[in-house]
Amino acid sequence: MEEPYYKYSQFLKDKYGKKTYKLPVNLPTTCPNRDGNLAKEGCHFCGEEGADFEMLPDDMSITKQLLENKDYIGKRYGVDQFIAYFQNYTNTYLSLDKLKKYVKEAAAVEKIKSIYFSTRPDSICDKYISTLKNAVEEVDSDISLAFEFGLQTVNYKTLKSVNRQHGLAEFIDAVLRAKKFEVEVGAHLILNLPGDTREDVIEGARILSALEVDHVKLHALYIRENSVFAKKYKAGNLEICSLNEYIERVILFLENLSPEIAVQRLIGRAPGKESIFINWDTPWWEIHDLIIKEMNKRNTYQGRLFNYLNGKALNNL
Repeated sequence: MEEPYYKYSQFLKDKYGKKTYKLPVNLPTTCPNRDGNLAKEGCHFCGEEGADFEMLPDDMSITKQLLENKDYIGKRYGVDQFIAYFQNYTNTYLSLDKLKKYVKEAAAVEKIKSIYFSTRPDSICDKYISTLKNAVEEVDSDISLAFEFGLQTVNYKTLKSVNRQHGLAEFIDAVLRAKKFEVEVGAHLILNLPGDTREDVIEGARILSALEVDHVKLHALYIRENSVFAKKYKAGNLEICSLNEYIERVILFLENLSPEIAVQRLIGRAPGKESIFINWDTPWWEIHDLIIKEMNKRNTYQGRLFNYLNGKALNNL
C-alpha cells in the first residue's frame, strides 16, 4: 500500500542514514498543570500516569533505562542507533541542573544519535534551550537536540475548555525560540477534541507549516480512567466524533500540511486497562491502513493543498 505522506521513519533515515528508533526514558517529574503551579486537575484528557504507559520506573538511572530499552528494541527491530526520548509528563519542568545531568548521562550512552524532550510549550525558555544544547555538545557534538511540544489544538477556546492552561501564543513562542537555537522541533495534535471542527484541523496544519516544524504526531482522543473526561464520558456528557470523521480530519490535515514536515503517526495508542475508550475499539494499524486506503482511492497526498504561504494573493498577478 503506497504511503501518501512523509513518514517519520523516512525522515530519520534521511537525517541519520538508516533506521533509528526512540528509546523512552522516564524522568521523576510532574506537570505545572497538576502540582498547583498553573492548576491541579491537569488537562481533562490526561490520566494519572501522564502521557506514556510503556515506561521503566523513574527511580531507575537514565543509563540503565536506555541500556535495557536499547537491548530490547535493538534486537526486536534490528537497529543499532537510537534517540533518547524523555517522554512522560512535562520533561523540562525540572531544575536546569537536574536536566543537564540527565542529558549528559543520556548523551554518554553508545549509539545515541539525538535527545528528545516531550514537553509543554509554556515550560521552555531561551536559557533552558541553550544550556541543554551546550550540555549535549559537551559530551558529543554529533548528537542533536529536539523538543516535541504538546499543542493538541490551535483553537484557543478548546485549549481553555480542556484546561490546558496555555494558548496558541505560547506554542508559537516555543517553536520560534527553539528554531532560533537551531534545534529540531515537533508538535503533538489531537484532531478530534470536543469543540473542534474540520476548520480547526486545517488551520492546525497551516500554522505548523508556516512555523516550519520538523515533524508532527497526530492522535485521536482516547478516554483515560480517572481523567476529567472519563467522568463526563460515563455521564454521557462527552461527544466523540465517529471513526469516519476522524479519518476525514486526518486527510484534511495532511492535504494542507507542508510536504517537508514528517508525520510521526496518524493515530495514537493507549493502555486498555487504564482506558475506557480507545480508537473506536479498532486497532491503530487498521485505522492507519483505512486512512491510507482512502487517500490512495482519492488520489490525494500530503501537501496537495499546500499553496497558502508566501503571498498567495500574488500568485495570479
